Amino acid sequence: MRYTFKTIILLALSLSFSTLIAQETPKEEDFFKINKIRVPEGPILEVGGLVTLPNGDLGVSTRRGEVYIVENPTSLRPYFRKFATGLHEILGIAYKNGAIYVAQRGELTKLVDKNMDGKADVYETIYAWPLSGHYHEYSFGPKLAADGTFLVTANVAFGDEEWWRGESRVPMRGWAMNITEDGKMTPFAAGFRSPAGIGMIDDQFYFTENQGDWAGSGGLWMVKKGDFMGHPASLRWSNRFDSPVKLQSEFFYSKMDERRIKNAQGRYIKPENRVNETFKTLFEAKKDFPELRLPSVWLPYGILGISSAEPVKIPENTFGPFAGQILVGDQGMSIISRVFLEKVNGEEQGAAFLFRKGFRSGVLRLAWGQDGSLFVGETNRGWGSAGDANEGLERLVYNNQVPFEMKAVRAMPDGFEVEFTKPVDRKSAEDLASYNAESFIYKYHPVYGSPPVNTEKLKISGVKVSEDGLKARIIVQNLRQYYIHTLTLDGIRDQAAFHSLIHPVAYYTLNQIPTGTKLSLNEVSTKNSATEVAPKSTTPVKKAITPKVTVTKSGAIKASTVKAPVAVVAKVPTFKEVEGLLMKNTCLACHNPTKRQVGPSFTDISKRKYSNEKIFQLIRNPQPQNWPGYSTEMAPMPQVTKAEALKIAAWINSLDK
Repeated sequence: MRYTFKTIILLALSLSFSTLIAQETPKEEDFFKINKIRVPEGPILEVGGLVTLPNGDLGVSTRRGEVYIVENPTSLRPYFRKFATGLHEILGIAYKNGAIYVAQRGELTKLVDKNMDGKADVYETIYAWPLSGHYHEYSFGPKLAADGTFLVTANVAFGDEEWWRGESRVPMRGWAMNITEDGKMTPFAAGFRSPAGIGMIDDQFYFTENQGDWAGSGGLWMVKKGDFMGHPASLRWSNRFDSPVKLQSEFFYSKMDERRIKNAQGRYIKPENRVNETFKTLFEAKKDFPELRLPSVWLPYGILGISSAEPVKIPENTFGPFAGQILVGDQGMSIISRVFLEKVNGEEQGAAFLFRKGFRSGVLRLAWGQDGSLFVGETNRGWGSAGDANEGLERLVYNNQVPFEMKAVRAMPDGFEVEFTKPVDRKSAEDLASYNAESFIYKYHPVYGSPPVNTEKLKISGVKVSEDGLKARIIVQNLRQYYIHTLTLDGIRDQAAFHSLIHPVAYYTLNQIPTGTKLSLNEVSTKNSATEVAPKSTTPVKKAITPKVTVTKSGAIKASTVKAPVAVVAKVPTFKEVEGLLMKNTCLACHNPTKRQVGPSFTDISKRKYSNEKIFQLIRNPQPQNWPGYSTEMAPMPQVTKAEALKIAAWINSLDK
């Protein structure tokens, strides 16, 4: 076969292009596609609850007080039927024995279609709880317990003068309630702040918390009867005869400073983060309060969420290698995270990973379809989100191809074992330069949120890769119990296509350090390409020439000997130059360059004409009253260095030119 020179060149270019394409790492959307569910004109869903019915239809409750039944929800043309209306902000829905149950603001309601016309004609109050009338007294649920009873959680209110402080103005605010079919309510657990994400996983009650006062970051908690989840407002009612929580407010505040301070005018001062203070962590407070429940897994603020929502377990034979793990929605960042759990010394802990971003509104509710896809219910009215639509109902569909990911991270006596979904390239996996580790924790205090504190970079001293290439066990020095351990595997590549990991970072909550055999250095790789000495250059280095300066008797400098100094003009950084800082410091979780998100856009901030120094101060100690139109407070971020803050500020201020 004869080839012309032109043909050979074209073939070579084609081969090079194909090779480049093959090396490009796939993205989330190449495996898990977000499909928008077609909604007819009229309904504004603002989804508050989702439940899959036995026949495969989808029950949807809305914040506007309506319930819809969606027939054939996985088809191209689903049919929406209004089942109930006129209810009050329904933030959860359940199905039991042919009836729909919803949690309104102040009651658990049973909805029944008696005449079988497709609409509820019976609205029955199962149990009602008090309301003070505060706008923030949301109620979430119900979830069905294993015994057929219902679990509901109640949000705290917030102060009038002390608008930042969670309050339990009426009974059961800040509590989980267990309610029977015949209307008997039993207090179940206390210490909730904003428990929007409740779920039953393997017949065990779990919830996710939102960052705020007494909540340094979101996370996933197991809840057992009698637990105290950390927010003290609910302790006002722990002296009830039926309370399983015995911790009293007086004792709590004798150990924890609630920072109730007035200024010279007698007005309360909002507590702000204090840099270089002596503080307590959640696990240190547990020494004083044994009933305090620690999170199974922290979801680091601004990285894996700012308003954690519903957790669901991935069913068997669904979503490929991740079956059995937990997905957690986040309303503020419009994302879903993935959680791997394990038990060590009888205590639950595990790793959290980013799973899928890019939803059109805030992810609040999740429910599995009968075809193995995941329904995603969304809303953001009054609750800012990265997705800028006001509402949404979408479906996450898996294409049955295996992505290259960390499947799991397990704690070891001397570090961690990382399991991959595909075999790794041994050369990259045996190089210590492919791994980075650090640990940090949050403060437990009455300030809104917490910066990461006690951050420490950890040395990785060895790695052992399994024969099949599916596991890498790394030796990490100075493991710290109860701390979040960040593992970054930027350098790992897969064996087949040399792709990098789609999500190279894991956040492991180390509640317990396992006992057992540690690796010896003679059975691990200690190669570290980052510390290899580069060969010395043979090119001679020219010495810098220092000009000879001549000074006259009168003290003048001869002009011929010194060049005039050149004025240095500070260069305004571009977005590309600050993007890494914005990601590293979680700024992009809440702010967008041009549009309103959870917080104001960077362009809107630039219009305030703050100086660079002022922006630095506001990053360290935000002033939410400056932005009254935003419901989610910015947390203090003293971990951002001044140099980084000033660079970010210079870029922000360049936008209003």
